[in-house]
Amino acid sequence: MHQRSFQQSPCSTSPSKGGRGSSRKMFFVAGAKNTALGVGNERRSIYQKFREVDLLDKKNTVTALKPGEDRAILLGLGMIISSVMMYFVLGITILRSYAESAWTEEGVCVILNSTVTADMNCSYSCGSDCWRVSKYPCLQVYVSVNNTGRISRLSHNEETQDASSECFYVPRCQKDRAQMHTIIMNISERLKAKQQVPCYFDPSEQQETVLLTRLYDHSVVFHSLMWPSCMFVGGALIIVMVKLTQYLSRLCEEIRKIKM
Repeated sequence: MHQRSFQQSPCSTSPSKGGRGSSRKMFFVAGAKNTALGVGNERRSIYQKFREVDLLDKKNTVTALKPGEDRAILLGLGMIISSVMMYFVLGITILRSYAESAWTEEGVCVILNSTVTADMNCSYSCGSDCWRVSKYPCLQVYVSVNNTGRISRLSHNEETQDASSECFYVPRCQKDRAQMHTIIMNISERLKAKQQVPCYFDPSEQQETVLLTRLYDHSVVFHSLMWPSCMFVGGALIIVMVKLTQYLSRLCEEIRKIKM
């Protein structure tokens, strides 16, 4: 009996050794897993830190550039809108008068006669709701257009033609008649001294009168359209430059990321 019990004792201790071995294996496996998780978490935390720093730098850069870019774009848009409004105003004033004018052909007029025919009535302001009548001498000038034998009456410009269809020039009405008479006589003497003057006539001959000058000729239209055009082009260039700067900034950022 003692021998059996003594022989069985080793068998009875074997399960306890197997349990200890398995527990040690589980401990090592768990420790390895925990170590791997710790390294992964550490790498993630480092990556997140770098990512946060990168995002913070980008945010600071964008925050620093955005106000200036917004102001530049607003300036460009303001210039474009202002130029469009100027185009609209010029279109209903200068361009409309220029397009509707019948005196489009330029020629040379030979002065045939320049005489004062009669006195014309005009009214001038003498205060609030006060108007008085004055008179000025009517100067009539007849010319021959381009030596063609066509005789026409010469007028100063479109405003004079609308104000008086008989007189060459309508002075500003005032109380002093002698001063207006002096102005008209000086104009008559200058026209007689020149003999030939450049003029504008209607090629369709629907208008019998000829103009000495036009209110809005080619040079006036060109200079009036030049400034809003420059403003429009300047505003468009500002917006294009801002957009190009933004594109180049994003492109440099992508290249820097690829190199990293």
